[in-house]
Amino acid sequence: MESQTAAVRAPSLTQRVLRNVLVPLALTWMVGAVIALVIANYFSEQAFDRGMLDDAYALSANVQAGERGIELMLSPREVATVLFDQVDKVYFAVQRLDGSLISGQAGLQAPLPVDGSRYRFSDVNYEGSTLRAVVLEHDAEPDISMPYRVIIAQTTLSRTALVRQLLGYALAPQIVLLILLAVWLWHGIRSDLRPLGDLQRALDRRDVRDLSPVPVVQTSREIQRLGNAVNSLFERLGNSVQAQREFVGNVAHELRTPLAGIRALAEYGLAQHDTKVWREQLERVSERQARASHLIDQLLALALAEEARTELKRVPVRLDVLAEQTVLRHLARADARGVDLGARGLDDGVIVNANEALVEGILDNLIDNALRYGGRTITVELAGHTLSVIDDGPGIPLEAQRDLMQRWAQGPAGEKLGQGSGLGLSIVSRYAELLGAELRLEAAEPTGLRVSVAFGEVA
Repeated sequence: MESQTAAVRAPSLTQRVLRNVLVPLALTWMVGAVIALVIANYFSEQAFDRGMLDDAYALSANVQAGERGIELMLSPREVATVLFDQVDKVYFAVQRLDGSLISGQAGLQAPLPVDGSRYRFSDVNYEGSTLRAVVLEHDAEPDISMPYRVIIAQTTLSRTALVRQLLGYALAPQIVLLILLAVWLWHGIRSDLRPLGDLQRALDRRDVRDLSPVPVVQTSREIQRLGNAVNSLFERLGNSVQAQREFVGNVAHELRTPLAGIRALAEYGLAQHDTKVWREQLERVSERQARASHLIDQLLALALAEEARTELKRVPVRLDVLAEQTVLRHLARADARGVDLGARGLDDGVIVNANEALVEGILDNLIDNALRYGGRTITVELAGHTLSVIDDGPGIPLEAQRDLMQRWAQGPAGEKLGQGSGLGLSIVSRYAELLGAELRLEAAEPTGLRVSVAFGEVA
């Protein structure tokens, strides 16, 4: 319940993708707009300042030496015409270098030019207002014996209005484009992610026993890979479930008879009073128990082989060493049965990429089958990367060899002796398939059977 609540609270993949795309894009556009606005504002300030400097030069052109010294030769009406501005209020002052006023507003001051410059722009406060000002200095000229300066200052209403217009014209189209892009991306992302929703709904509606593949829409490689991964998981789960069902069914089917026989032997023995009969029954119970144990081992081996289908790890394996160890392990049993168990071709080291447990399983089952149904001689032979088990028993007819690869199939010798369960060769066949090896059944000379496993991947 908590996981479902958390899933509801978590944002959808569409929202996350849209956010991860639009947020960086919006920030990038915003930074670009700010940079463009700063550049535009800089050049507009330059234009306004240049116009104000032109006004200062226009006033300077009308400063001449008169009867009372330096005078501005323009009337107030003419000055208003020269400095006319529809929006901003303009102030001016013509001063001597000592600061005494020649014409204009008294008290209008601004920072003076430095480093030999003739003019300087600055921001000043005058009568409670912030003004943009320029100071233009003139040295003594032929017709004017005394140097002077001209100060022009104006309010910044036009400049502020222009900055606001630039900001609006820069941001408004980008906001509209961003909204349109968000809508377009939202529809596109929802369309591309719709197969994910379809896959989720298909899985939600699916019965727990249904492991058939889900349909995969070929819209993108990621969706296709996800669908293939889900179907691959279903396939592995189906194989595992099938192996478990077969194992349970095999155990239930094959153990019913030996367990019932063991119970019947035990009940018969308990009903007798002769100790000799007890011993005979116990020996028979022991034989039935050994057969049941062997059957269980083989069934477990088959189940493990099915599970190893997708988890098999191959490593370098010494076939000669493994064959020698397996032969030594079966020597005591072979001696007890009067069988000559030997090996040849183990002098040269042979290394293949395989799984040690599966190779041991192949040898164990082949030697066990030879001990049960073979003759008096069994040889384990290693020739190159081919491992063979040879016996001198009755062999297997060619037409019966394919059938013996199936589970529960027994040859005439097995049926006659009443031993085994028909799983040995099927286990060997399955192990060889898992290892990528080739399993061959051939007639031995002069009699008997040769079972060979050729490993194709040599280390």
